[in-house]
Amino acid sequence: MNEHEIKGNWNELKGKVKAAWGELTDDEIDQVDGELDQLVGVIQQKYGKSLEEARESVNEWQRNC
Repeated sequence: MNEHEIKGNWNELKGKVKAAWGELTDDEIDQVDGELDQLVGVIQQKYGKSLEEARESVNEWQRNC
């Protein structure tokens, strides 16, 4: 799924985000609102990952959507 599709289908994808990154709160997921750069930042902060690790994690999730 490309970034445009993810943004358009964000409400349906929230459950998949929660399944992939269970430590994220519903509020954090709502704030991301389909913006993958914001998702990377939240994951980086919440999980203590490097920017590259967080970006790769989101890219892998995006490929599997």
